Amino acid sequence: MPNPILPLWEHIPDGEPRVFGERVYLYGSHDRPLAGDFCDRKLKVWSASVHDLDHWVCHGDVFHAQADEDHPADVTWCDMMPSDKHMMYAPDVVEKDGKYYLYAYIFYDKGCVAVADKPEGPFKVISTYKYDLPEGWAERGVFVDPGVLVDDDGRVYIYCGFERSYMAEISGDDMVTVLPGTYQWDVIPEEGFFEACSPRKVGDTYYLIYSPKPNGSRLVYATSDKPTGPFTFRGTIVDNSQDYPGGNDHGSIMKVGDQWYIFYHRMTNGTCFSRQACAERINFLPDGTIPQVEMTSLGFSESLNPYEETPAHRACVLRNGGRVKYLNEFHTVLDELRSGTVVGYKYYDFGDDFTNTHIDLMMELRGLGEAGRVTVHLDDATSEPIGEGLFTGDDQLLKVKLPCITGRHAVYFTFHDDRPQISWGLHDRCLTRLERFVFKK
Repeated sequence: MPNPILPLWEHIPDGEPRVFGERVYLYGSHDRPLAGDFCDRKLKVWSASVHDLDHWVCHGDVFHAQADEDHPADVTWCDMMPSDKHMMYAPDVVEKDGKYYLYAYIFYDKGCVAVADKPEGPFKVISTYKYDLPEGWAERGVFVDPGVLVDDDGRVYIYCGFERSYMAEISGDDMVTVLPGTYQWDVIPEEGFFEACSPRKVGDTYYLIYSPKPNGSRLVYATSDKPTGPFTFRGTIVDNSQDYPGGNDHGSIMKVGDQWYIFYHRMTNGTCFSRQACAERINFLPDGTIPQVEMTSLGFSESLNPYEETPAHRACVLRNGGRVKYLNEFHTVLDELRSGTVVGYKYYDFGDDFTNTHIDLMMELRGLGEAGRVTVHLDDATSEPIGEGLFTGDDQLLKVKLPCITGRHAVYFTFHDDRPQISWGLHDRCLTRLERFVFKK
């Protein structure tokens, strides 16, 4: 399944991937695609077989901070807060002794722990966190975006925080009580931490994945030989702002089958409030480091098939304008393609067939009254074009003749308006929308 890895109408940011049995589960926040703020008042769960990452199943709504037309609220203490302040941010789920525990942060209110008999829920509240925190802890948002680790010896640790990191040990008996004397501030030095703690244990090494200051668009990691640290910064895993409109990021690493992945999210609709889940393959070097990976269109795929239709929203490069635009549950396009906008897709495998002298690129465009041209580039957007086509201001199925292409390549489209530049900003106009495209022999 290419990026984004869930159906185009679904927006699950802050993804925490967990493998339970033969399925991988994705827990996260739930964005409303055209909303003006972060997250929803409910949580959803998706899962896929570890043997088939192309087909994800939605398990529906599994937890509610506020009642809706189909479900009662799962918490009772939010009733005193304004109805627009119950959003739930960045949950995590862990398994212990055959039960599945959901750790939730409720904006403007108390976070809580809930339990289920199955990893897909539904989850029932146990309690808010039980603690006797040192002075100043509660005011610093200690339970923001909780990430939880159940160690091999059964001990349980929670990592959390916004603009300052915290950790503590939780009772393995009730999974709710924060054990006195286990609190730590600044597990990651304050000057380098933004948010999004996610712990993992790989072999004998403890990895803490998080977003660093100043803007949180990267997922980085630090390691330790103990769950309590100290943690040493090791590097960046992925950056969702490279050649793409960036925003915050939150995710984690997970081994699915024999392959490790970094799960993260990217922005849509020109805002940071409308985020979609993505994944990239990662590798561990012998010294335990993880080389940084680029943001691609691949997701779980090793390569994209150029001879199958590509929806435009799978773009992983958007420079100089352009945005993924959600029109409705069934319709997402690339909008605001202007003069100089570059759209990129990584990577296609064109195969090794040399029998054709050329192939055709078929692009479905939606006219916005402006004419222009599009050039096609391989491997680098600044490379010499291998073809170009002229588009009108009307809806159009544009055919661009290209030479025979073989092998594995990134593909870029650059949009141009060749009319003279004039002072009142003609070149700032949106030229066209891209719906989908396919290569044909």
